[in-house]
Amino acid sequence: MFLQERSSRFQYRMRNEQKMTSRIRIAGFSLVELLVSVAILAVLASVAMPVVELTQKRKKEAELRLALREIRSAIDAYKEAITQKRISGATDASGYPPTLSDLVAGVPDLSSKNGAMIYFLRRIPRDPFNSDPSVTAIDSWGKRSFASPANKPMPGADVFDIYTKSGGIALDGTAYKDW
Repeated sequence: MFLQERSSRFQYRMRNEQKMTSRIRIAGFSLVELLVSVAILAVLASVAMPVVELTQKRKKEAELRLALREIRSAIDAYKEAITQKRISGATDASGYPPTLSDLVAGVPDLSSKNGAMIYFLRRIPRDPFNSDPSVTAIDSWGKRSFASPANKPMPGADVFDIYTKSGGIALDGTAYKDW
């Protein structure tokens, strides 16, 4: 009887140890499983990086389009105000603003009796492809005067157009400076 009791205790203990061992194995990961998981994550990250870079480039291109449209619309509005004689301008001048800061600073409205000002922009947007913080938003843009040719833009007595100074190529294959 003593042997039978001892044998049953031994079997009981062995069953408990097997249950605990299986619980411990289930609770953790093996080194191989961890390495496989890390490898899968590395492959997924390497696939995601180009997508993130492409998204950032698209965002910068959209910002550039918006900034160019905003400044060019303000330049056109200034020219229209000169044409309508709402603001004063030299008779021999082209009718475009002398500087980009004139669009923000405002000019006196000649049609207003109380001396109101006409503002064409709240602020000059920064060129999104110029990341140098020491350069002001106005100086981040290239400027073309009315007298300069389109294929070789040069600054001059007025601001007829603006362009980015970035030498990059857009996703559609065109140069940013040609936008």
